[in-house]
Amino acid sequence: MKLPLLALGLLALVGCAQMPVQAPAPVVGITELASRPAEGALLAGLRAYDDAQYAEAERRINQALQVGLSSPKDQAAAHKHLAFIYCTTQRQPQCEAAFRAARAADPAFDLTKSEAGHPLWGPVFLKSRQ
Repeated sequence: MKLPLLALGLLALVGCAQMPVQAPAPVVGITELASRPAEGALLAGLRAYDDAQYAEAERRINQALQVGLSSPKDQAAAHKHLAFIYCTTQRQPQCEAAFRAARAADPAFDLTKSEAGHPLWGPVFLKSRQ
């Protein structure tokens, strides 16, 4: 009778034991990210894109991809913006290839509803998904 009670008591103690907690991943600030060559080039490219400086944006975003962005989501964002540039400059094959590259970098990649409805790149994006 004592042995089953002892076993039950040990099981209760084991159930109360805490599992080791993994330390959270270190937080990386925007200033640290901007100091990395690839990420800095991507930020500069996105700024140029927002300022409608598309040739400079294309150059800087390609530079970011060549240097090597560490985040798959950043890689996808870079390819997406290149696709937008290619579509607006009548380079549909490159636009489609850039959308495919975005999805290859990040399988969860998708456009927002408003982006997908854009008359220039929306149809090319849909074609790239086939």
